[in-house]
Amino acid sequence: MTNLINLAFEKAKKEKRPALLTYTVAGDNTKKNSLDILRSLSNIADICELGFPHNTPIADGGQIQTSAYRAIKNGIKINDTFNIVKKLKEKKSDTPIILMGYYNMIYQLGENNFLNKCKNSGVDGIIVVDLPWPENKFFSKKCKKKNICFVQLISPTTSHDRAKKIINDSHNMIYYISMLSTTGGKLKVSPDEILSKFKKIKKINPKKNCVIGFGITKESIGKLKFADGLVVGSAICKEITKSLIKRQNPVTNIRKNVIKLKNIIS
Repeated sequence: MTNLINLAFEKAKKEKRPALLTYTVAGDNTKKNSLDILRSLSNIADICELGFPHNTPIADGGQIQTSAYRAIKNGIKINDTFNIVKKLKEKKSDTPIILMGYYNMIYQLGENNFLNKCKNSGVDGIIVVDLPWPENKFFSKKCKKKNICFVQLISPTTSHDRAKKIINDSHNMIYYISMLSTTGGKLKVSPDEILSKFKKIKKINPKKNCVIGFGITKESIGKLKFADGLVVGSAICKEITKSLIKRQNPVTNIRKNVIKLKNIIS
């Protein structure tokens, strides 16, 4: 299975660095600002994750929850998220976009309708936080038929045998949750411990790209640069909040911060 996600990882590996993945919430703080932020990030990050705002985001910490509530308050809908992706892809078609959210968003539309909207808007991958393996096997196969990467999740408590089965069923990318916490939490384990688990995952199938997420900040990102990719989300959402409080342009401030992060791992 080859798509833009694979190509992004290949490019990063040629440059001898991990891929940088960014996460923002669709519609935060307005639809226009959300698109402007995504456009700015697409010129820096290798892969952009875009979250569906959810009123009960069980896996998300305070920063992302705040972003989601702002977006919901401003009236963001599922179709608005697809429109944001479509508008980005009209001018920046080579940046992979991964939608991230909860199964309820798929259930509302129906799986086939949801995937058709993904395909038509230019979505390259999907992360469904509350649809674990093996319950996701059928939906994962549907994604593959559309050449959309379904990203499997592995946590610190995933057994070796279970990890082997998950990786065997995975597409181009595996997401390793670095710690048992919500997003944006302070790292409760050392970078060495995270990398040790990462190496065990990579040994199962070295060809599969494995990214590390949860707790990635400017303080920790440099110590984890041996991963295939690193996901930064809460730090970006926090910067949006700070910019709005100070009545500054979040696009400019986020751009500066993400460039600094990329420089650390390059």
